[in-house]
Amino acid sequence: MREQVLRYIRERNLLKAGDRVAVAVSGGADSVALLRLLVELRNELGIVLFVAHFNHQLRGQQSDADERFVGELAARHNLPFFAGHGDVRRHAEAHKQSLEHAARFLRYSWLIDQADDQNLGAIATAHSADDQAETVLMKFLRGASTRGLAGIYPLLIMNEVPIIRPLLETSRASIECYLKELGQPWCEDRTNLDMQRTRNRIRHELLPLLERDYNPNLRKALCETAEVARGEEGFWQSIAGSESRESGTHSRELRIGAFDQLHVALQRRLLKRFLECNGIATEFHHIETLRCCALGEIGTANLPGGWLARREEHCLHLIRTASEAESEAGYECQLPIRGCCTIPQVGLVLQAVIVPAESAALEIPGTLLRLGRPVRLTVRNWRPGDRFRPAHSAAEEKLKRLFAEKRIPVNQRPLWPVALNKDNQIVWVRGFPVAHDFAWIPGSGDAIRIEALPYQPPPGTSPPEVTPK
Repeated sequence: MREQVLRYIRERNLLKAGDRVAVAVSGGADSVALLRLLVELRNELGIVLFVAHFNHQLRGQQSDADERFVGELAARHNLPFFAGHGDVRRHAEAHKQSLEHAARFLRYSWLIDQADDQNLGAIATAHSADDQAETVLMKFLRGASTRGLAGIYPLLIMNEVPIIRPLLETSRASIECYLKELGQPWCEDRTNLDMQRTRNRIRHELLPLLERDYNPNLRKALCETAEVARGEEGFWQSIAGSESRESGTHSRELRIGAFDQLHVALQRRLLKRFLECNGIATEFHHIETLRCCALGEIGTANLPGGWLARREEHCLHLIRTASEAESEAGYECQLPIRGCCTIPQVGLVLQAVIVPAESAALEIPGTLLRLGRPVRLTVRNWRPGDRFRPAHSAAEEKLKRLFAEKRIPVNQRPLWPVALNKDNQIVWVRGFPVAHDFAWIPGSGDAIRIEALPYQPPPGTSPPEVTPK
């Protein structure tokens, strides 16, 4: 297994000589094995190791015991050790998040802070081949496209910090066998047996059933699917990006003079990019309807959120045609930086304030936006199909799913406020971390904080009731 992991690291250039690497160790088998392997390989790789442990405070004395175990393991190998603590349950309740989401947010926020404080070159996490298989299957069940089926990436840049996963080709069975050969104990987390969690049901029920009755090599097949999907996603993104610049996907017009000569895969990618650049997220059947419109087979295509696409000569035009119900319930306004906008429909005033860089550095990562130009945002209500990637999350998701995960009441969702930049990309959603790609990071100057304040209606009036569209 040592040679397998070394080859994986080198083939993907995950580490370079001189890197200061923090290994995120929970105390479980995967992370303990990752630490032991990197201890074996550190001289060969020329890296400096640290051990990082985040105590989620979810399991009382057992959580504290895990922290002590990891600290003792680090001391046994003469490695610097730092531990963080966070009340995940309180954070989840305060922000109406699932425990998993809150734990991930607090853990990665802390790890990124450590990367800055300790001048780290990378953070290593212990995602295994089994984690990859579970993730791909979970994404498939949710109807993911190639982007979702790409699963866990070997390298993820988060707030300019490389997060590496050296064990993505290593099975959990191999990991446990390796630790037993070393005589190295590990901690067991009983929450991994909680069958109320989707991943645990997939891990303990669905995957074993599919392997037993359909394909004994399913985990390997799912990991290979992720590898192929990542390659194809990268290739098509670069091709579609080049084609987009020529066709003008960042406006509400798409030049389609030679559209019928493009391969069907590139047609779909181009149209998907066109819609995403205009803040319109779609399902496969929407893309196919739009493709028929672009090819001249139909005159118009209805899209989510009250949008209509129409072909006119050699251009595809997007037209905002909200339904009567949406017009009555929906809203759209401009939010100037150092200013505010009133949304009486939901009883809020949104205020955008400038946070100086020196103060921004003291804030929780993921709560502030980078200050860009022009300094104006568009605020509107949520629309079906909207997608969003909160800071510190692994991938973009439909807002509808994020709302459900955070238990936002169904009757409040239609008017839930989101903020978009000049390219119609969602950069902020009330109650969530800011968008991953637009989060403030050290060295990026001043930041923006968007605050939601209670709306005080004029005397004798009251804000409209929030009702579903």
